[in-house]
Amino acid sequence: MSYSYKLHLHKNGHKEERSTIRYTRSELEDMTTFQLRNICYKEKLVKGLTNTLDREALIQTILRFKSAEESLLIDEFQEGGFERVEDVLRQYLQTPLSGGGEIKIPARMMIYTGLRIDRLDQYRVEGAGSLTDSNVLIVNDHMELCGILHLVQDEVDGSYYLTTKNEVEIRRTTNKNYSLLFFRKQDSEYIYRAYYHASPMPPANLHYYKIPIADLEFRELEQTETVLAIDFGTSNTTAGAFLDNHYVSIPCSNDLLNGRIQLGSINFVTFPDRTGKDVEWIEILPTVVGIADCADPQHVTYHFGYEALKYMRKNGYSGHASVFHGIKRWVNRYKKTEEVMDGHGNTAFVKRSDILRAYMLHVIQTAEHQFKCRFKNLHISSPVKLKTQFLDMFTDILPEYHIESASALDEGMAVLFNTIAAQIEKNQFLDGEEYKALVIDCGGGTTDLSSCRFRIEDGRISYKVDIHTNYENGDTNFGGNNITYRIMQFMKIIFAEYYSTGRVRMDMDSLIPVPSTDIFRRVDEYGVQAVYEAFDAAYVEAENIIPTRFTEYENRTRDEYQRVKNNFYFLWEIAEEMKKEFFQKTGILRNRFYAESEHRREHDLKITPVDRWFLSVRENERFTDRYECPDVVFTITEINQLIRSDIYEIVRKFLEGFYEEGKLQEYAIIKLTGQSCRIDVFREALKEFVPGRSIEFRQKADDTGKVPDLKLACLRGAIRYVSARKAGAIEASITNHAPIVPYSVTAFTHNQREKILIRNQEMLSQIQGSISRPIDVMEIEFNVKGMEGNLRQKNIYQNNIENYIPVLYQDIKKKYDEKILQDDTDSIVNGEVKFFIFAGEDNWGFHVVPIARQQEQLYVGEKKFFAFENDLSELDYFDGWK
Repeated sequence: MSYSYKLHLHKNGHKEERSTIRYTRSELEDMTTFQLRNICYKEKLVKGLTNTLDREALIQTILRFKSAEESLLIDEFQEGGFERVEDVLRQYLQTPLSGGGEIKIPARMMIYTGLRIDRLDQYRVEGAGSLTDSNVLIVNDHMELCGILHLVQDEVDGSYYLTTKNEVEIRRTTNKNYSLLFFRKQDSEYIYRAYYHASPMPPANLHYYKIPIADLEFRELEQTETVLAIDFGTSNTTAGAFLDNHYVSIPCSNDLLNGRIQLGSINFVTFPDRTGKDVEWIEILPTVVGIADCADPQHVTYHFGYEALKYMRKNGYSGHASVFHGIKRWVNRYKKTEEVMDGHGNTAFVKRSDILRAYMLHVIQTAEHQFKCRFKNLHISSPVKLKTQFLDMFTDILPEYHIESASALDEGMAVLFNTIAAQIEKNQFLDGEEYKALVIDCGGGTTDLSSCRFRIEDGRISYKVDIHTNYENGDTNFGGNNITYRIMQFMKIIFAEYYSTGRVRMDMDSLIPVPSTDIFRRVDEYGVQAVYEAFDAAYVEAENIIPTRFTEYENRTRDEYQRVKNNFYFLWEIAEEMKKEFFQKTGILRNRFYAESEHRREHDLKITPVDRWFLSVRENERFTDRYECPDVVFTITEINQLIRSDIYEIVRKFLEGFYEEGKLQEYAIIKLTGQSCRIDVFREALKEFVPGRSIEFRQKADDTGKVPDLKLACLRGAIRYVSARKAGAIEASITNHAPIVPYSVTAFTHNQREKILIRNQEMLSQIQGSISRPIDVMEIEFNVKGMEGNLRQKNIYQNNIENYIPVLYQDIKKKYDEKILQDDTDSIVNGEVKFFIFAGEDNWGFHVVPIARQQEQLYVGEKKFFAFENDLSELDYFDGWK
């Protein structure tokens, strides 16, 4: 659905932009009743407001005044449709139209089997003023049908382009003198019906323009050896590749001329963002999947990224369709089954692995469409703690691709290599000198701290890079989403006061009554929760006015549940938008929202127009609709004060130990990466521990676009590493040292004594322990505890004696080496099973291997892995409890 505005004069002479948005019946039928009333209010359809109309009457009212024509474009394959259209052409293509010479089409076109065509392919059609969105046919000199395209008007500049929604349905013929047939709207719709209707069509007289194509080539996609790198993030995903001059034998000349492909450099995959008024192509894709259609459980279709967000917005965030955020968190339970629902109420059971696979294939296919090649080699970066689990998961769900594993970089290592590659390119290193670096990666949902030592030597035939890395610390519950949530809380508090009193007297000083200069000291002395005590109390009060905890309303009426769910997602979206405005743009010190776009502008004030402003406010225990946008200005000073404590707490958690031990001065580089690290408060917090000059932080002068350079650092580092190894420019030796485990693992003996099997602060590579049970035990429980001894999770090993196989100790030693010693197996008596606990150096968790003895014969049971953290992040902001 497109959004556009035209100028309109008020009675007072001032110009106002009035919406000219149009609606189709299918779009309106997906909306809730209060959304339909909202449209009547916004579009000033008085009948819809002054009368009590039912749902159908509201739809009819809107369509009467604001109906949009639906173009009938052939976009889904229909068996026999191609042949039926060809028959229609032979019988009824009778009347050529004059004026076809005014229609200008591309001189050269390349259509690839299996690929769609979109606006970025730049197949522009000029002089099509007499035409509209319609079907366009490719024919040869014998009038044989060779392909079906669409003529579509661009939402941004109004020009026309040749596109297809899905892959082009083509037929190769011996005659290769091709032409395009353009039709009037009614003739295009006749061809549409002929394609989809199996019954014979009534006679017609089709009018057409026939425009010869100077050069049209049908091509097959070539498989490339180039590696596609993917940074699969909690909130957003990016992808790209280094395209050399020979990545395919014949690159697409059209894309080279249009600058869509840059040979000899890194190319990032762009994705269409249609959530706003205009379509923007940007280098990130939200890690969000929505269910589009699950009527056929065997062929579930999905919305990905921006399409999923757009669909949620269109339905007021309260539609039936299932939407999954943060699917990266599924890594340790990706085989679990989810019950899903589409917008029409159909339900199905889908494996998480199928959802993850569909999302990754969408990213890969978008890259293949942009770069015009088939990829078979993938490099997917992952968190250092879960590298093995991620690689195993992707190898399982994408079996047709080769997933880089032996030479794969984790996210922190990729960021660091981006810095190392830059030093090599600029010759900013001392040959053979050892450097130490800390990498703080703050992403959308997690933050990790890694350290490393590296040395660069300019060898005779290549650069030799020796890297030793350590995982130092991490927080699976802090990232960019925490900052969005804090802003959302602040907005909700302010809006609640505005709607309840008509004015805003509350400010940041009353919510966080600590001077900004004293906040770090207050966190040191009393903890972060003490700073937010008044703020959290105000947020609890705001819940009574603008409720957002929609899970609590699951036992209420459908209308109440949808209203509360709409409140949460609406506030979350505008909080995310304001975060981007403050921290991705320069010079924006204040921000406010307005339901209609204003003409007043101030150099430091950003006014963010919001389409369809709507919140449900509780008044006298009943919900009321509020369409007016509060006249409130948010300042960068307030937002910095709001997030200062949270950010200082995460930095303190990571660096305080280094600081107290006097180790920080050993590090020549402290590298900050991730979207959230561009915030100035991060640097202020770091200055409490390290001198500012050693921090690689400041964004580039031109880094003010939609995607900050810090977000792309991980992807760029992975691409540089893969391409440098391929070209033989570097010989890299990377050693990942075992990290210190912040957890302990215990189990209870038969007499309920707790036995420690793994102690916290042990090296991951040194972990091992055991506990014994009778051989017929059905299950045994292993408890994972945190640093303070608090229980984090319970893991149950299901023991099945039927799965045991007889072995000799030599077999055990060959498989497990020093993890299981012979003295420990010799002490096992008949009827006893001993559960051995140990960790793999590349696995953030522990393995359990049962070994039993029966009639003097050793038996080994099923090996099972338990992760220290069940999910990548335990904090879910979209669970309906926020």
